[in-house]
Amino acid sequence: MAEGVDFAERIAEDKAIREHLDKIGRKILIMSGKGGVGKTTVTVNLANALVDSGCTVGILDTDLHGPNVAKMLGCEAGILTTEDGGKSFYPVEARPNLKVMSLAFAIPDRDSPIVWRGPMKIAAIRQFLAQADWGVLDYLLIDSPPGTGDEQLTVCQTIPELTGTIIVTTPQEVAILDARRSVNFSRKMGVAILGVVENMSGLICPGCQTEIPIFGIGGGRKMADQMSVPFLGRVPLEVPLMEAEDAGESYLSKKPDSPSSKAIRDIAMLINSGTAVSSHRPTDFAGTASCAPSACASCSSDCPSKKGV
Repeated sequence: MAEGVDFAERIAEDKAIREHLDKIGRKILIMSGKGGVGKTTVTVNLANALVDSGCTVGILDTDLHGPNVAKMLGCEAGILTTEDGGKSFYPVEARPNLKVMSLAFAIPDRDSPIVWRGPMKIAAIRQFLAQADWGVLDYLLIDSPPGTGDEQLTVCQTIPELTGTIIVTTPQEVAILDARRSVNFSRKMGVAILGVVENMSGLICPGCQTEIPIFGIGGGRKMADQMSVPFLGRVPLEVPLMEAEDAGESYLSKKPDSPSSKAIRDIAMLINSGTAVSSHRPTDFAGTASCAPSACASCSSDCPSKKGV
């Protein structure tokens, strides 16, 4: 037996993970190859849009070094509660039908850095998955840090039935280069790619409402076409959106008719209207147009995801 490995504890942890995740419909990993592209912004607003459409949603924040989901949802002061002596915890309810699990709730001093090596990060994510009692959910959105490292690998290996990945990028070439690596990471892991979101796709001037291509426009769509992955939509940058996030408010509720709110709702509708795709598809399908959320009806695969189509 390898020194330091408690196999009985590992088996119990795996069992707890399955018990919790089996109550959740779709599990989606939201990735970005590069930092600063607004991945958490997309995660939080997509969650709000899905809740607004009648879904029950959870967000698991695996960005351990920069857990900002709670801040953007206005639930930083939330407290994880338990009824079984700490064996499991109830995630914080940011709003009705939207729950959050984040390391932010366990850090007494929010200015303290998390200085962890890989094994500690892996253990923390597995602990989140084993101890978070979400109840029954339609969606679990998993917010991840930039890149293709320990956090993303742990999620993909621990959740083999992962529905797929959403890859967030900005239009400029330096961000696209890293987003392509996220596409290839998903393919290497055999996980379906639900699509690419082009964020900060033009700045809406707060004065005249003109769209200014501050980071360019169209780079994400071009990359999606080149790599044969679905394109989910482009979300413009708006100053009031940033202000709403800093205040922990739902921008979709405050400005439902804004260009970015409409774009997020359109993306949520695409995701929510499609039949779930899973890593049980042959990996030849992973990341191709055949794995688009709306593609199951015409797909020739006999994967389990086509049930009911």
